[in-house]
Amino acid sequence: MSVAFRRESDEEHLEPTFELPIPPGPNRVTARGLALTQAKVAALEAAVAAQDDEEARKTVQRALRYWRTRLATAQVMPAAEGVSVSFGARVTYRRAGQERRIDIVGDDEAEPAAGRIAFSAPLARAMMGAQAGEQVDFGGGAIDIVAVEPIPPEDDAARQ
Repeated sequence: MSVAFRRESDEEHLEPTFELPIPPGPNRVTARGLALTQAKVAALEAAVAAQDDEEARKTVQRALRYWRTRLATAQVMPAAEGVSVSFGARVTYRRAGQERRIDIVGDDEAEPAAGRIAFSAPLARAMMGAQAGEQVDFGGGAIDIVAVEPIPPEDDAARQ
């Protein structure tokens, strides 16, 4: 029989499902970030056990593999000293006349709308090592570092 008339399986035409991309570099986390990752793994494990639909289960298992990898590679960083901008620091800065406050955290716990940015974000990288009263270049302009302090543990827990 000619290959042209052979019935191929339906699975040959499915789009491949790739693993969720892992951010490059070290997986630095705060204590809050580690707790969030552990909670995410537990929730996904429960979701896999409760899932009846095979396709939905595969989707949840894919997310579970990502979060298990992130948990296994997590490096809990010590609390920032608050002298200079570093991982785990709360930074108050002024740019274009507006004052803002951000916390510098790990990739998976970053939430820019809530004022938490990843240490790998361009803004965080530009500020690293700066102290209160200094100016750093960012995006063609200057940023004034107003204050640097550690993220308070009680505030860290309240933001979960």
